[in-house]
Amino acid sequence: MDIYAHRGSSGTHPENTIAAFYEASRLPIYGVEFDVHLTKDGELVVIHDETIDRTSDGMGFVKDMTFAELRTFDFGSWFSNKCQGELIPTLREVLDVFSKTSHHLNIELKSDIFPYEGMPEKVVEMVQQLKLDTRVVISSFDHGAIRAVKKIAPHIETAALFMEVLVDPLDYLGNIPADALHISLPSAVRSSMRKVVEEDAVVRVFTVNEEKYAATLRKIGVTAIFTDHPEKMMNYLARNS
Repeated sequence: MDIYAHRGSSGTHPENTIAAFYEASRLPIYGVEFDVHLTKDGELVVIHDETIDRTSDGMGFVKDMTFAELRTFDFGSWFSNKCQGELIPTLREVLDVFSKTSHHLNIELKSDIFPYEGMPEKVVEMVQQLKLDTRVVISSFDHGAIRAVKKIAPHIETAALFMEVLVDPLDYLGNIPADALHISLPSAVRSSMRKVVEEDAVVRVFTVNEEKYAATLRKIGVTAIFTDHPEKMMNYLARNS
């Protein structure tokens, strides 16, 4: 069972910051996950929320600010005084962190609340420009965005994100189309999801921070888990292999 660092090593560093990604990049884990929004002036930036309120010393929507404006805020001190001065990173900056590693890169398009026009195209263009086509999976709760990625670049792996239990998940994935299913922890242990795993579908589960749940999911046979504590989970799974 593979391990992805959720928003970087977000249990030990401020999420979706360069510090969190450098920490993840040194670990011999399978991959890393991060979230992308679009600024007012069209820059791809890595942050989870639609607003900067929770993870910075500022307030407001990402979509309403230019990149230069966003760079004036501190994205580290909310987590720890030691992390003061962390800035919101661009997608390019995050991809550069992993340019010399072999980590699989899960880029989540955060267009499920605000429709960022042109974001799938911008992300695919950057991925192809950096020749990362075989190292990424592009995921989203916005399944229209996933469909758009598949139309532009059918060879790039995509994943549909779900919080809820699905009755016929494989049929739905085929209709999008998407290559993988990324589903929340509570839903992953339901019987319908177990059938998907038995069909050898790619199933990755978020967000798994407790060892007992990791053990259960490995027993079920899921492909991977996303965790805020990748080093801790890596060590646990190694001890209990």
